[in-house]
Amino acid sequence: MKRTLFAASLALAAATATTAVAAPEKYVLDASHSQILFSYNHLGYSTTWGMFSGFEGEIMFDQEDPAASSVSVSMPASSMFTGWEAREEHLLSADFLNAAANELVTFTSTGIEVTGDKTALITGDLTVNGVTKSVVLDAQLNAVAEHPMAKKPWAGFNATTTLLRSDFNAGNFAPFVSDEVEVKISIEAMKAE
Repeated sequence: MKRTLFAASLALAAATATTAVAAPEKYVLDASHSQILFSYNHLGYSTTWGMFSGFEGEIMFDQEDPAASSVSVSMPASSMFTGWEAREEHLLSADFLNAAANELVTFTSTGIEVTGDKTALITGDLTVNGVTKSVVLDAQLNAVAEHPMAKKPWAGFNATTTLLRSDFNAGNFAPFVSDEVEVKISIEAMKAE
């Protein structure tokens, strides 16, 4: 996520750069238009999908040195939605995320590598189920412009990564239920007032 946010920061920096020395600017996530989707293979028969929403986060970006920007995001594990309440309860139980003991899922960027005009690799610390691991997000900037209704600077981007459930002590039933979890992120962020 943070990497994705960094890519947005890079684009914002390029779009608003001036000859004056710029200071970092704060952007906050638009929770109503930001989602994290995940999927995994179930016994070779189907792909199961779920999502997290309602999360919070901010981007601090430097207009002259986007690689010095940062991103932080947090969400309640209980915000998970899979379309079947019994599955959600099981995934949030001690068999997997143990949400009662580990209420938040967090991501904090630790580095950003710009890979193109609208792409970046964002490395950060992801904490799930009380376990923190370094994760790389492959981020792409979708748009940076004045929001047509809010009339303020806005950014939108997507990112992807692949996680191993077992890295976060949530690997029950692998390999029958795939250890690999595909993650797709789409986020909007607005300039803070």
